[in-house]
Amino acid sequence: MPGDALCWIRRDLRLHDHAALSAATAHHQRVAVVFVFDALILNALEDRDDKRVTFIYESLAEIDAALRARGSRLIVLHGDPVELIPRLALELRVDAVYANHDDEPYAIARDQRVAQALQSQVQSLNTFKDHVIFERQEVTTQSGGDFRVYTPYMRAWRARLRPADVAERSVDDKSFWLNLPESAPALAPLSGYGFQSSELWLKPGASGGRERLAAFTQDLPHYGQRRDFPAISGTSGLSVHLRFGTISIREAVRHAQRHDSAGSTKWLNELIWRDFYQMIMSRFPQAMTTSFKPEYRDLVWPGPTEHFEAWKEGQTGYPIVDAAMRELKQTGWMHNRLRMIVASFLTKDLLVSWQDGEAHFARYLLDFDLASNNGGWQWAASTGVDAQPYFRIFNPITQSQKFDPEGTYIRRWVPEIAHLDSKDIHAPWQLGLMAPADYPAPIVDHATQRALALELLAKK
Repeated sequence: MPGDALCWIRRDLRLHDHAALSAATAHHQRVAVVFVFDALILNALEDRDDKRVTFIYESLAEIDAALRARGSRLIVLHGDPVELIPRLALELRVDAVYANHDDEPYAIARDQRVAQALQSQVQSLNTFKDHVIFERQEVTTQSGGDFRVYTPYMRAWRARLRPADVAERSVDDKSFWLNLPESAPALAPLSGYGFQSSELWLKPGASGGRERLAAFTQDLPHYGQRRDFPAISGTSGLSVHLRFGTISIREAVRHAQRHDSAGSTKWLNELIWRDFYQMIMSRFPQAMTTSFKPEYRDLVWPGPTEHFEAWKEGQTGYPIVDAAMRELKQTGWMHNRLRMIVASFLTKDLLVSWQDGEAHFARYLLDFDLASNNGGWQWAASTGVDAQPYFRIFNPITQSQKFDPEGTYIRRWVPEIAHLDSKDIHAPWQLGLMAPADYPAPIVDHATQRALALELLAKK
């Protein structure tokens, strides 16, 4: 059996059902676990109290505690991983570094440089599929091409699925490196990485992921009927845990398979959307920076900056939009139905570029994932892969009436109109002189903007 190894965790913050860690502990006598606070990423963040950094930090603290209970500990570095990982590998004299795949363009370039540096030291970087069930070109059309429509991809994905694809990747915890050298940096206070703690609305770490999955079990049979209503707990609430890998996607799929119901079938289809968007990012990386549909790449969105600012602050005069945007800014969370509503409103009512909306979500979403965020925004704007038709434009009033019929969600986040009844709360300006004075009138007229959007997008 080879000597020692290093397992570099990134978006896989757990010690169980972990592909890279499973392979490392199966083939090496001693395995050290390392995380790098990537300064290139952290320095670009606008907020020093970024909730994602807090979630990562607290999840790492849980990993460190679990490792210490086994006589090891987590190594935590801060800086450029292209320099730090090879240096640590050399200092510890390991044979190889193990990590799980990350198909974001930045990560691919980073890992290539790390691999080259390790190779020059006669060490290797071994990477594994872990974040999705199927990746890259594993699910293709019958002719071997890339799917560009979700439904046939979903059918092919389901047809290919085998028990081995979702089997647990077991980790031999007897292989964790005991008594690591004191020179290997331990987890420091969060302030040592230039950030301050932020309040979270969910429990972080692998324990938080598993608790949330267990709690979702009772709601799973009703998922299809309840998932679109933001006032109730009708979704899995696992998007953050799946984003940071505090729960394994394989465990989530196994859970869906164990509960045979219409709800579990619907939830599995939503999990397949994650694989679909990850595949799109891998096969069409240009879509991460420009419209997937070529005809929209030179489109000039005419919406004014002041409308974009009103949208960001939840001051558009459309209650369902404003409630969602306020919750996002305060908590880092937004219900999926609301993401579609506010994205449609920004692009097709305010005529502001989907890229501006995507960037705002990228700043605040706790579950921000480049592939899914980009895919969702381009779907709403009709510029993306398998996007809604350009002439499909959500009416924010009817969406509000349908998915928050009693105004329960709106009252939670727009207290200025909480006293209105369930009929008036969706469009308070229609009360005329009786409309609340401390809540803004609509910044645009939906019918007028809908006509403008159709004219703008039909030209392409």
